[in-house]
Amino acid sequence: MTDSASAQEQPHAAPAAPVAAPVVAESAAAVATAAPADEAGAAQPQRKGGSRRGGRNRRKPEGRPAPEGAAEAAAPGAAPRAPQRVHPALEQLAALYPHLFGAVFRPLKRGIFQDILAAHPELFEREALKVALGLHTRSTRYLQSVAAGDKRHDLQGQPVEAMAPEHVHHALLEVYRRKKARATEDLLPKLRNRMIAAFEASGLTREDYTARVASRDESANALLEEAFADWAARNAKDEALLRAFEASGQTLDAFADMYGLVPRTVGQQIERARRLAAARAQASGAAEPVVSAGHSD
Repeated sequence: MTDSASAQEQPHAAPAAPVAAPVVAESAAAVATAAPADEAGAAQPQRKGGSRRGGRNRRKPEGRPAPEGAAEAAAPGAAPRAPQRVHPALEQLAALYPHLFGAVFRPLKRGIFQDILAAHPELFEREALKVALGLHTRSTRYLQSVAAGDKRHDLQGQPVEAMAPEHVHHALLEVYRRKKARATEDLLPKLRNRMIAAFEASGLTREDYTARVASRDESANALLEEAFADWAARNAKDEALLRAFEASGQTLDAFADMYGLVPRTVGQQIERARRLAAARAQASGAAEPVVSAGHSD
């Protein structure tokens, strides 16, 4: 990706920390000198008597987490980092486009940097806008919207393009890495479930999906394989349930009651098994070799 607002989701070289997602960063043309973003660089809900982002010089509240992407890596007991001031361009963007930079962050279309400059040639200084977008798009709130698979939006707030599967995957890993540093519970099961959901939403085969999202971070690749193992085990259970249901000749409610199961859950499992069977049949049909007419040995 080369656009200035979306290249942050591209993976870097494998990070040193275990199970760390590829670092999410802007392209060199956009934020070559930008520091890692935190919630201070993210638009905040409008406060009475103040700007949307609280003003340039407002300091973060006491006890607020240190900058994302940096504080998590700090050694325990290290001196707290100095509070960061909100980038003034982010305040301007939040005022101009609250549907993108306001209380809810939405993924930005590729080329949004050029669109903003074209719409406001006298308002934004080019380098300052690059840094501001870098701070915004590396914030956890923005990455969460990418990880959710939301579509990219233009300046009018209209969805204009789907999020690439690899961007969703790497955003999931990066958000997990940041939350893991402060979590008191095991976040891996939730991460694997979300990875499975992202894979299924992509519509790709397992092989094609792996080819697109795999990185040089072996720990991240291992997490993907663990998610696929969970997916395969779930599919096996769903298929067994489908076979038992079809062999029973019972209605869904009667079948669920017979095994002490919840009908709605059973219905979801059966539907998943049928979709998977249909997808396999379609893939098998597409893979059948075509024999050339008139060919003989």
